[in-house]
Amino acid sequence: MNLSLEWERMADTPVEEYLCTRIRRAEQALMAHHEAVLRTHGLAMTQYTVLLALSREGGMSGAQLARSCGVTQQSMGSVLANMETKGLIRREASPVHAKVQIATLTDDGQVLLDRAYQEVVILERTLTDSFSPADHAALCELLERATAILAQQTRRAGVQSAD
Repeated sequence: MNLSLEWERMADTPVEEYLCTRIRRAEQALMAHHEAVLRTHGLAMTQYTVLLALSREGGMSGAQLARSCGVTQQSMGSVLANMETKGLIRREASPVHAKVQIATLTDDGQVLLDRAYQEVVILERTLTDSFSPADHAALCELLERATAILAQQTRRAGVQSAD
């Protein structure tokens, strides 16, 4: 591939038309919506994701929740401490590993999750309803394909930078 030709082609395309820019704008709009809705319930996005994960999976360690939420274990530790103080979760020693704390949802946490979810799901329904079933299926497939390519390129970049 001739990089100078590729650069010229890309230089003629406005940045706002790049596919990566469009994906990023969609992600920013989604996060802004969710954060605005969740703020009315006193929740940050990571806290909501923790409540959702615990509701669906049951008890989880801080490391499992960190992976699930895409944050570091250190960040998750402070998130969980804050949520425990608010009475949204409880943490108890794992029966398998004494040093591992397992977080579970409290009744108050489930009530708050249910209230917040009722508002968050409105966007999901609105988006789904704005596409025909065929368009919805096609968009989902295209997003899955784009996600796979992005993950593949990220892994490849990690291997190249390790050289």
